[in-house]
Amino acid sequence: MGAGFMRKSNLHVLDSSGLHVAIIMDGNGRWASARGLPRVAGHRAGAQAVRRTVEAAPQLGIRTLTLYAFSSDNWQRPAHEVSTLMQLFQEYLRKAAGECVKHGIRISVIGRRDRLTPALREAIKRTEAATAPGRTLDLRIAVDYSSRDAILCAAQRLKEASRPSREEFARHLAEAIHSRGFVPDVDLLIRTGGEQRLSDFLLWESAYAELYFTTRMWPDFDAADLETALREFRARERRFGRIPAAAAG
Repeated sequence: MGAGFMRKSNLHVLDSSGLHVAIIMDGNGRWASARGLPRVAGHRAGAQAVRRTVEAAPQLGIRTLTLYAFSSDNWQRPAHEVSTLMQLFQEYLRKAAGECVKHGIRISVIGRRDRLTPALREAIKRTEAATAPGRTLDLRIAVDYSSRDAILCAAQRLKEASRPSREEFARHLAEAIHSRGFVPDVDLLIRTGGEQRLSDFLLWESAYAELYFTTRMWPDFDAADLETALREFRARERRFGRIPAAAAG
């Protein structure tokens, strides 16, 4: 996380305690191309944005933060780019573990693990174990993740249940992606980079999530951008299928 992690800031702590915020971190490659840099330079800059966001999240009242780092479809990218992404991820785990333990941040990795290198799987295992006691922020990083594959796996497991339910399905879904314990549904889903789609990310968990799209490229995303997204979220009326409060009155 680097020096200054979890330092005090001028951020206004919003009334959003307990929120689950998910972020599709998009735009690294385009950010780099616009500057005449290789795509991997964008991914390295994006790692800094991760650090800024994790630092800001607890101060803004976020309890659970899920970051979309690498989708199952991303294996189709050039081998060099994939290798660099995996190296960056392993480097992030190594550098962040100590700071996360110090500041009560629990790291968990969701998604498949069988296609990751043994070294990366071991790094994940060590980091999850070391940060397990954390209660300030539940940081979930999606790697080799596909929501549709996870839903399919959970549905296959659910066939054996005598009395299927949403709760039972959610339990199987969590097991399919190596999720640790109960995780609340997504309240706010942010996508950077200007695209407006979910890209196979947390489809079940985002059933009633508010969606926030920004043209800001992920490497440029900072605490002020996160605060802006949360302000817009708090200004919306979440009805969960009910009629507006004014109409009910």
